[in-house]
Amino acid sequence: MTTTVEGTIQSYQWHNLPASKVAQHLDSNLETGLTLDQVTKRQESFGANELKGKRGVNPIIRFLLQFNQPLLYILLVAGAIKALIGQWVNAWVIWGVTLINAIIGFIQESKAESAIAALASSVQTNATIFRNGQKLQVPSTELVPGDLVLLTSGDKVPADLRLIQSRNLQVNESALTGESVAIEKNIEPVNADAVLAERANMAYAGSFVTFGTGKGIVVAIGKATETGRISQLMEESVSLKTPLTRKFDKFSRTLLYVILGIAALTFAVGLGYGNSWAAMFEAAVAFAVSAIPEGLPAVVTVTLAIGVSRMARRHAIVRKLPAVETLGGATVICSDKTGTLTENQMTVQAIYAGGKYYTVTGTGYIPEGEILLDEQPVDWLHSPVLAECLKAGLLCNDSHLEYKDEQWQVIGDPTEGALTVVANKVGLASNSLEPEMPRLDVIPFESEFQYMATLHEGGSREDSLETRTIYVKGSVESILQRCQQMLYADGNPTPVDTQTLHQEVDAMAHQGLRVLAFAQKSVPPTQDSLDHADIENDLVFLGLQGMIDPPRGEAIAAVAACQNAGIQVKMITGDHAVTARAIAQRMGFNKHGEVLAFTGAQLAQMEQSQLATAIEDGAVFARVAPEQKLRIVEALQSKGEIVAMTGDGVNDAPALKQADIGIAMGGAGTEVAKEAADMILTDDNFASIEAAVEEGRTVYRNLLKAIAFILPVNGGESMTILISVLLARDLPILSLQVLWLNMVNSIAMTVPLAFEPKSPRVMQLSPRSPREPLLSKSLLKRILAISIFNWILIFGVFEWIRRSTGNIDLARTMAIQALVSGRLFYLLSISQLGIAAVNFLRGVRQPLSDISAIAIGLATTIVLQIIFSQWSLMNILFATAPLNLTQWLICLLVGLPMIPVALIVNRFDPLD
Repeated sequence: MTTTVEGTIQSYQWHNLPASKVAQHLDSNLETGLTLDQVTKRQESFGANELKGKRGVNPIIRFLLQFNQPLLYILLVAGAIKALIGQWVNAWVIWGVTLINAIIGFIQESKAESAIAALASSVQTNATIFRNGQKLQVPSTELVPGDLVLLTSGDKVPADLRLIQSRNLQVNESALTGESVAIEKNIEPVNADAVLAERANMAYAGSFVTFGTGKGIVVAIGKATETGRISQLMEESVSLKTPLTRKFDKFSRTLLYVILGIAALTFAVGLGYGNSWAAMFEAAVAFAVSAIPEGLPAVVTVTLAIGVSRMARRHAIVRKLPAVETLGGATVICSDKTGTLTENQMTVQAIYAGGKYYTVTGTGYIPEGEILLDEQPVDWLHSPVLAECLKAGLLCNDSHLEYKDEQWQVIGDPTEGALTVVANKVGLASNSLEPEMPRLDVIPFESEFQYMATLHEGGSREDSLETRTIYVKGSVESILQRCQQMLYADGNPTPVDTQTLHQEVDAMAHQGLRVLAFAQKSVPPTQDSLDHADIENDLVFLGLQGMIDPPRGEAIAAVAACQNAGIQVKMITGDHAVTARAIAQRMGFNKHGEVLAFTGAQLAQMEQSQLATAIEDGAVFARVAPEQKLRIVEALQSKGEIVAMTGDGVNDAPALKQADIGIAMGGAGTEVAKEAADMILTDDNFASIEAAVEEGRTVYRNLLKAIAFILPVNGGESMTILISVLLARDLPILSLQVLWLNMVNSIAMTVPLAFEPKSPRVMQLSPRSPREPLLSKSLLKRILAISIFNWILIFGVFEWIRRSTGNIDLARTMAIQALVSGRLFYLLSISQLGIAAVNFLRGVRQPLSDISAIAIGLATTIVLQIIFSQWSLMNILFATAPLNLTQWLICLLVGLPMIPVALIVNRFDPLD
């Protein structure tokens, strides 16, 4: 960590230094703090204790950047040349197409990133400090290195502090470290290589004090804090393009070179035949316009927008349109544990008391559930040792349960909250028990002693009013060494069986449970105060309670569904490895064998090749730092994986931004995580990811249908123009007519495909390969086959009508209407409606999907084509001719052969 004092830069591991050395390096007084002169100089040197976001791109610049696409270059240049030779109608139509594309792209553009601003708000608060020997309250932005900060329960830590005083101090750092419970703090130096979550003498900016008091010296502010380093990671991380946009970019570049090459060939061949350069330029422009799928960007945007709407109905809010398709292609989901896979509510699940092992049902803070012995409910009134163990947890406790905002909440420490909830499940409540046994004194929990003790009026196990009772809870080691006896099942004391108790503790620990021990002691009725000496010995051991932040039930099912769909699920957490691995085993991460877990320390010691292998094979990564989360995502991406990353804390933000799709929790998630993410789950439910993957896959299938529908028209048109030039014949279709087909007609017919419902097989397929090109071999064959049919249709009808009537405008109009007729049949063949109809004819019954979108698309297309040929204004603009009924029927009939062609193609390349 680097700190500047009076212009001198020094690097220190503050957690590894004694408090006196820290003060010496920072030139600060541990009693009186900094002088006003020191503060002024350091504020000038360091600036404000805040994080500033980068300025967003000007909206005008973002709009102009929409034209920075290879395929649009051709249209812009073609429009400019048309204008130069005086063909203004053609020029404005071509420019209009590019403008429409730019507007759609600008609307699609996600709002400017504000994650850094959210980070800034996460650390801005007021701070109580000592300066010049006086106690002051100042805005956190005014803090400088060397300031002395006072902490008390409920405070937000305003900067990175090296603690110099701690009185029962506990700090919740879950948003930064991923640790599921509050960290007990002390002031003793720790190893220099200790990971963030194990630096017990540090308090980091943005975390919260849940219990106790403390004092710390500021060692880092602003971007130098751990939270600030995360903001820099987010600024430095490259904003990767999605797989879809990468594929479209590659497709566009390839198509650009092909179009330019063939257009130049067309122009040169035409001139060689003795045609004028103006006529050949028209031919070259017509070819270029016919080959460019102008309507495709609009259709892609609409398809993605429909996917966004569907996901929103399933509790997934998408902030960036391409993320819809990306999630459908995800091959790996990296999930945070606390609050994402788990309830983020500590829950007692096992109790050992009186030689018996009990299990507890129910999860979270809802006081509903039972205590079971051999799977049978237990009446605690007939189990005196169990009752005493529960009473100890309820009375030796500073937290309480409240029903607020339609949910149960723990006010205080989550661990103590879990003890309150388990007692409430059997009817024991503090508001009824405390009047009977009021608290007389307390020894708060201290890390040095590892226990908390309370003195109560009233009887012990004999319920004698002439005695008073001490209840103690704490770590197993600290309690057992003070116990000589334990209560057996009948309530009578017996010598402590240390070996058996340690076996029970180990069994609970292997389940990932955090174990607390409980004991009591009867004292004379004259004792009204409590001291450490009172509990040094002669305690009677009552039992053990094991608790954990349990996995969500629906998340277990979602993990199984993702695995069945061929998606790897990996847990990345700042929590303990044993706990994380136990949760993973409960959730079925070991479907294909043993759960392989790695710690951040182990990853840090690996070489690059070992690291890549470990990340590929591992299912659980525990005690990892923010940089390591980022490295894990990057390593998976380097292997060609499409990575979805879920999280809710500040420490997740860089990895969320780096991932192909970042998924934040909408309720429990920090604003930082939400702003860094591409998608937000409104119900904080991992199960919603499964639904979102399903929708994402459906969106991709619909996009493939759109491509398979649009590109054959471009193929047929461009083949028609190229062959006509090579054969020195009149063009069967003009450039403006091509624009009508590619923009108006294509959009009207293709948009309904965006509304296509999911296929029954969508979650039974493995994820598509990230390396699979946008146009696979089977899709290219389909496009080629349909393109050839379209070319035959256009060329054949044009030549037939021109020779039989001598009217070239009529020939072109009928060729276009025949092409549209064939497209109508092709649209039906790739829609769910057409597929269901074909299956029905084959004897396979399948429920018909919603046909309203397809019906509207067909009706709209027919109306537009009637206007195209029958309205006189359109005849003038597009050089078309009106058709009579017989000519309409001819156009319809010549399109019918598309049906068998489409059936053959669908057999070899199904799009469902």
